[in-house]
Amino acid sequence: MPLPHHDTLISYPDGATISTGTVLHVAALGDGRSAVLLDRTAFHPVDTAWPDQPSDRGTLRAGDVAQPIVEGLTAGIHEGVLHVGADLPVRSGTEGWIFAVAHVIEGPAPAVGETVTVDVDAERRRALSAGHTGCHLASLALDAALQDAWSKPAPLDALGRPGFDQLAIQSSRIVPDGSVDVYRVGKSLRRKGFDPASLSDTAALADAVDRTLAGWIGSQGAVRIERSDEALSARRRWVCELPEGSVSIPCGGTHLSSLGAIAAMCVEFATRAVEGGVELVMRTRVTPAP
Repeated sequence: MPLPHHDTLISYPDGATISTGTVLHVAALGDGRSAVLLDRTAFHPVDTAWPDQPSDRGTLRAGDVAQPIVEGLTAGIHEGVLHVGADLPVRSGTEGWIFAVAHVIEGPAPAVGETVTVDVDAERRRALSAGHTGCHLASLALDAALQDAWSKPAPLDALGRPGFDQLAIQSSRIVPDGSVDVYRVGKSLRRKGFDPASLSDTAALADAVDRTLAGWIGSQGAVRIERSDEALSARRRWVCELPEGSVSIPCGGTHLSSLGAIAAMCVEFATRAVEGGVELVMRTRVTPAP
């Protein structure tokens, strides 16, 4: 069975939740599951290199038969070999590779050449998009709240403030209408000039972040994804209009189209001692506008 010769064309960065495509390849994954590769799709897969946003959920319809898509994975093709999900050894965009969205289904798969419709769970997508937009906003607001904690020059974030988020992040997980970010402050960050004492009053820190978020949400700024083309491996950037100006961050996920879709946001912090430093957990909650 031939493998695709070009990247999957994706429409989810533009907010699409329904698409029609042609089956290019079907790969057996074991346990009755198959990976269906299409020429184009609205289905957002999980990125194995930075799996912060979970994949969409939805259905794959071929004729009168609709099957649940249990997961969307990023796949790569190199020298005639298909690598799916955790078996993909390179990051999306690596030269010489073709990248595809693998729609994982259970049971009989559609035939190569068949036209199918992908229908994404729109409410789950909205909730994850809200969580991802909120995650970016919260990270920038956290940087703003901690900007006076630095005694040395540090790399700057997209708004020109010392980038605590970028330097300290250990993991980030998007959840429906929220996110969970884990940071670590150890010897390396202290040498860079960061004062861990700035994390001692987590209630005051949350209050500072919440005030910044409230001002940004009140602006109802536009949000969009900019990209060079429709290919899965094309570089994409999250762009948001804030009172301080337009902010742009590399991102492969899905997002809201306006801050007006958010009624409120808040964060909670918790710290704990870890070997050689302090771990900070930020939980962000997004309340959607009615």
